[in-house]
Amino acid sequence: MNSSLIAKYTYILAAVILTIYAMIEANSLLQPLLFALFFSILLSPFCSWMESHKVPRLLSVSIAIITGVLAVAGIGFFFYTQLTAFAGDVDIFRERLAEILEASQDLLYRWFGIEALIDIELVRESTQEFFRENTAVLTRGIAGAASVFTSIFLVPVFMFFLLLFRDFLEEFILKVFGQNSQKDFEKVKSIIGKVKKVVQGYLTGIILVILILSVLNSVMLLVIGVDHAIFFGVFAAMLNVIPFVGPLLGSILPILYALFTMDSLVIPLIIMLGFYIIQLMESNIFTPIIVGSKVSINAFAALLLLFIGAQIWGIIGMILMIPIGAILKVVFDEIDSMKPYGFVMGRVPTDYKRRKSLFAEKMSAFSDKVSKDLEEKREVRKKEKNDSDENE
Repeated sequence: MNSSLIAKYTYILAAVILTIYAMIEANSLLQPLLFALFFSILLSPFCSWMESHKVPRLLSVSIAIITGVLAVAGIGFFFYTQLTAFAGDVDIFRERLAEILEASQDLLYRWFGIEALIDIELVRESTQEFFRENTAVLTRGIAGAASVFTSIFLVPVFMFFLLLFRDFLEEFILKVFGQNSQKDFEKVKSIIGKVKKVVQGYLTGIILVILILSVLNSVMLLVIGVDHAIFFGVFAAMLNVIPFVGPLLGSILPILYALFTMDSLVIPLIIMLGFYIIQLMESNIFTPIIVGSKVSINAFAALLLLFIGAQIWGIIGMILMIPIGAILKVVFDEIDSMKPYGFVMGRVPTDYKRRKSLFAEKMSAFSDKVSKDLEEKREVRKKEKNDSDENE
């Protein structure tokens, strides 16, 4: 084997290992910093708009951060009130579980003559013993939650400085990576602009998709007659930020709740079907139209990023890895030596795609048409704005 190839492989492997090690060891710093970076990019147009109307930068940044904090606090208050109401149904779960176990025992006895296969008291005592023996694990989990809350308080602090010094930090990046030539300077500037566009498009698209799914999920559960329908609907919609895994986890809770609290076994099946239809609409209509091609990562690359993120940072890593992967793809596409990696992360060409069902094909065609129309309208508005700026 060529020695230069071995050396290149060694350098790449060492860089990957050191990067992953640094991400694991510095997670308490990197996680809030990345969240702050993404939200700062999202809020930067709002700050720029206020500053264009003669609002001082310090005040515009403060208003933007306070607005974001109030929005997050409102979401937190909503979940707190809903969880408080949901906690009152714990006794219903316990009684319903006992009824199901007794009915199962009775069914086994009548049909197969099996007695005392399920000891209800033993199940209850085993559950209590499990929690007593795993107190240390629960304590560590609470401590981990406390560290998460500490990191949450760091996010607005980091956001304040990132937004306040955003021009200064952009100039710093240009000086570091674009000082060799004018071509490198323009390329780095182009990468910064594209990264901003990708992050802003992804986050705004995800927020809009969550709002739409929250309404659809809640209406579907309300029509079926499930208690706490709004809580379940919003919770399932917010879990949608985790691709592949999130929608499944979000649908399990209301299905189990209906199974334990409703007499008919048909209701959980209807809820499952409703979530499936909504998810089909989300993946073929809402996300392609709203998010569009902002995050053009194929399913395999997204799944791989999810597993990597879960191994490094757990659930937080699964949330962060998709926008990180989108940023990496932008960088790879702009650097000649890295373009093959950007290609393998990108969308699969149409010729290689497996044939979809007729319904999925029609929805995909519809979403492509709407996305194209919206893109054309955005280009027209951009051109009109540029013409008006030149006239001024």
